[in-house]
Amino acid sequence: MNIIINGRQLEITPALKSYAEEKIGKFEKYVSNITEAVVTLGVEKYRHKAEVLLKVNGVLIQAEAVTGEVYSAIDEVVEKLESQVKKYKGKFKSHRKGQMRTDEILSGDIKEKGNIIKHKRFDIKPMSPEEAVDQMELLDKDFFVFSNAISEDINVVYRRKDGNYGLIEPVK
Repeated sequence: MNIIINGRQLEITPALKSYAEEKIGKFEKYVSNITEAVVTLGVEKYRHKAEVLLKVNGVLIQAEAVTGEVYSAIDEVVEKLESQVKKYKGKFKSHRKGQMRTDEILSGDIKEKGNIIKHKRFDIKPMSPEEAVDQMELLDKDFFVFSNAISEDINVVYRRKDGNYGLIEPVK
């Protein structure tokens, strides 16, 4: 597994780097096919933030944590990742018998005024709405854009306030 550690407004010391690598490296025991782990550590005023993105067979598993100290932020994000990895192993391994489809996320941040300030492009692979919900849960997001394998249209699944999910399909 390739571990990339980035710092935002924070110098990555050798001790901090080895601590993060040790904590993230343990996920290789649980999921053997992790190709890359991107760790971003940052500081804003008195808040320390740790973000981790694991790439596993084209599936993205993401978590983030904000605390008052950088080492505790790393510990907290590792705890969140552990539950994400358990979800991944339980849903994808048992239900799909080890065969997974490659998919990506489509996301953008919008300011209050409605200006587009970030633009990302990703290849969207066909999947079922159930697989899209699983991917949305792994990324811990409220919505997920995907290509429906049956209709071949772009669809959106989203988390409803009542705990269920919604599916948005275009009308032809």
